[in-house]
Amino acid sequence: MHELPDRPNTLVLSYLGIRRAIGVSGLLLPVVLGPGGWLIGIPIQDNLSSYYHTPLRDVFVGTLCAIGIFLFCYRGYDFVENWTANLGCVSALGVALFPLDFNSDPLVQKSLTGYLHTLSGGVFFLTLAFYSLYHFPRDSRREHEPHIRERDFVYRMSGLVILASLLAMGVYLLLLPAGWKAKLNAFNFLFWMEWIAVWSFAAAWLAKGRTIVADIAVDVLAYSSQLVLGPDAKNTNDSAGPSGDLNDSTH
Repeated sequence: MHELPDRPNTLVLSYLGIRRAIGVSGLLLPVVLGPGGWLIGIPIQDNLSSYYHTPLRDVFVGTLCAIGIFLFCYRGYDFVENWTANLGCVSALGVALFPLDFNSDPLVQKSLTGYLHTLSGGVFFLTLAFYSLYHFPRDSRREHEPHIRERDFVYRMSGLVILASLLAMGVYLLLLPAGWKAKLNAFNFLFWMEWIAVWSFAAAWLAKGRTIVADIAVDVLAYSSQLVLGPDAKNTNDSAGPSGDLNDSTH
C-alpha cells in the first residue's frame, strides 16, 4: 500500500511522455525531410508524402508509424477520446504504409494504395484538429493546468491553423486552374502547407505535454495578458472550470 501514492505520478509522467513524443515527432519530421534532405542532395518535394520515393523513405514511414503507435497507446477520459486516438493511429499507419503514387497529384492516383494514402492523410489531420479544438481544451480543466485561457488559445489556434491549411490545400487541388497550380507548385505549395499543419499539431501536443519551451511560451502569453488586461485577467485565467483528474480516465 505504501507504493500507491507513487503510481498516479508514474501514470501522469507516462501520459506526458506520450504527448511529448507525438509533439517532438511532428516537430522534427518536416525539418528532417525538407532542409535535412536538401543538405544531402534531395530537392524539396511537392509534398511530404513524396519523400516516400526518396532515400528518406525510412524516416517518413518510421516517424508516421511511431506517431501511430503513440496514439494507439494514448488513452483519454472517455470512449470518444479513446476512439479519436485509435482513428488517428489507423490513419497515421495508412499514410505510412499506403504510399502516394510517384510524381502524382494527391487527388488523381493510379492505384488503390494511392487513394488510401490521400484518404488517410485527410483523416489524420482532421483527427489532430479535433484533439486541438475539443479534447485538449476540455482536458485542461480536468487536469487543472495553469493559465487555462492561454492554453486554450494555443490549442484552438493550432486546430484552426490545421483546418485552414487543409482548406488551402483543398482549394489548390480542387478549384485552381492548371496554370495557377503550376505556378504554386513551383514553390512547393503543398509541402509548405503540410509543414504548417504538422507544426501546428506538434505545438498543441508539446503544450499538452508540458514541455519547457511550450510552458515558457504559455507563461509569456499569460503575463502579457495580465499587463494588457490588468489584475482581473489573472483571476479569470486561474479559474479551472469543470474538475477532474487522470484517475477518472478510461484506460
